[in-house]
Parts: sequence; structure tokens; C-alpha cells
Amino acid sequence: MVMVAQKMETQKIKTAVVVLNWNGKAWLEKFLPNLVNHSQEATVFIADNASTDDSVAFVKSHFPTVKIIINASNGGYARGYNDALKQISADYFVLINSDIQVTENWLSPIINLMDSDDKIAACQPKLLDYNKRTKFEYAGASGGFIDNLGYPFCRGRIFNELEEDKGQYNDTTEVFWATGACFFVRAKCFWEVGGFDNDFFAHQEEIDLCWRLKNIDYKIMVEPKSMVYHVGGGTLNTGSAFKTHLNFRNNLKMLFKNLHLSSLFVIIPIRLVLDAVAAITFLKQTNGFFHLLAIAKAHFAFYFAIPKLMAKRQNIKQKRKLVGKVNWSILFKNKIKGMKRFTEL
Repeated sequence: MVMVAQKMETQKIKTAVVVLNWNGKAWLEKFLPNLVNHSQEATVFIADNASTDDSVAFVKSHFPTVKIIINASNGGYARGYNDALKQISADYFVLINSDIQVTENWLSPIINLMDSDDKIAACQPKLLDYNKRTKFEYAGASGGFIDNLGYPFCRGRIFNELEEDKGQYNDTTEVFWATGACFFVRAKCFWEVGGFDNDFFAHQEEIDLCWRLKNIDYKIMVEPKSMVYHVGGGTLNTGSAFKTHLNFRNNLKMLFKNLHLSSLFVIIPIRLVLDAVAAITFLKQTNGFFHLLAIAKAHFAFYFAIPKLMAKRQNIKQKRKLVGKVNWSILFKNKIKGMKRFTEL
């Protein structure tokens, strides 16, 4: 059930910029004025995930042109957006985190690129760190890739290694996944593959969506002519054990759904072992035991989900080779060979 706080547009619009909010009044106060000012060619929406603060009252009072959709419950990023986007008729959805500062002319380079090629289903801007302005930001940097074991990495970010932006990744190129922090997606394509997987709740649902889109021959792009600054950790901070649980659980679910059958029974067992190693290494960190438990719970959640995942596989066309999915291990190249920059790979 979705409650609509303001009457939605019945006429189709070209671009809908949609901010998913959950108790994020502080972020809206900080970044919504900038977003509205630099998004004149789009319609801005707040999709509220049943906040308990006064976020909605704040937006109504200070931003009368911003349209508001109120979800009946907090279904996380995945269900939150799925529910809200059903209320919006647009050619393009731009899903943007509340902790992002956009720049002037951030929309048109990507919209123009997507207008030029119907096979482009999704795209992202260059993502820089709001607090360290010359560095790429973890969530997407300058476009996402994935290795043969299912580990995501980016142009400008390998695991926790973040590069300085010196213009080295300013070319427009096809990638494997676009960041969910600032995700441009063609509405027709989004619904063609069924939107986000509600069972993911949050984290890696955008990679899963991009994988499903690429499996049916759509392109995912990065257009660095558009640039935004991301704070990161606006809803779940990097030290959260729940975030660890979601990342490990969802990565396994994504692999099970999308890997070609020839790889499935090889990659999943390897990843289960590597996850166990990762769980042990967490013990060196503060609250490491809780992260170990989070990974153990993630594995059990994955095991119990296998029957449902098998049913989901039936609706996905798994392909062997895809642009942006490499046939080597980023873990080996980074941890063993010491490669810290995308250009070294």
C-alpha cells in the first residue's frame, strides 16, 4: 500500500528526480535547496519511507513545488523505490540519495546521452567525495565493474582504495553497474525487468538490476560530464553490522540469480569460503564479533532463500560474457599483487 500525500501528475513527464527519504530531515535541509535549484528541467519528488521525524512537514513547508509520495512502511531502498515509482509516469527516473550535492547542469549530459541510444538503460554521473572533494567516492566513483567471483569495484575505487580524481576517468564508457546513490534509469527498462528485487531491502540491488538489464542486451553507462558529491553512509554508516549482513547476503543472492549455470556451482562454493575468511578478518576490528555474526546470518539467510532464488532464476536470461564483467579476480590483483588503481588492472 502506498499513500500519496500530494496529487501526482497524471500527464507523463520526461525526467523525475526522486529522493528516497527515511528520517533524513537534516540531509534534506542541507542538500534539497541545491537539488531543486539545479533540477529546473525535471520534476522533483520526495519518496518518504514512513519517516517518524518531521521530514515531510519540512518539505511541504519549504518546498511547495516538490511532490511528495509517502510509502506505508519502510521497505528499504528496493521496495521503497519500487512502491514510489509506481506512482510516477516519466520517461526517466533519477534516483538520488538525500546526502548528495549536485552541480550545475548535472542532468542534461546524462539525459542527452540516453536520448541518443535506446539501448542505454541506466547511467551514472562521476561520484566524488563531499568531504574530500578531489577524491572519488566509494559508492560508485566513475562507473562500476564486477570480477569473476562477484566482487564489485569501480573506476577510481578498488575495495577501500580511493583514487584522486585527476581526470583519468573522464571518458564516457559502458560499465557493468551504475551507482544507486545517483542512478539514472529508463523507466520502460526498469519495469521490463521488474524493478528492484524487494527481498534485497538495501545494498547491491542496483548491481542486481543492472545485471538483469545487461542479460537482455541493454547498456549501462557512466557519463563523467555530469558530476555530483556524495557524503556516504547517510542511512547506514560504514561500521554497521546490519550493513555487513546486507552486503554479504545480497551479493550471494545476486550471484545465484544471475550467474550462468556453467559458473554457478563453481563460484558460489568459492565465495562461501572467502566470506568465512572475511568474517575472521573482521575480528581484528572494533565490534568485529558482531560483523562475524552478521556474515554468518547472511549465509543462513541465503541458504533459506535458495528455493525462492531458483524460481527467480527461471525469469532471468543468464549470459556468459557481459561488458564490465571481467574474467579475473580483483581480490587476487589487489590483495596479492598490490594493484590499487583501476589503470593498473
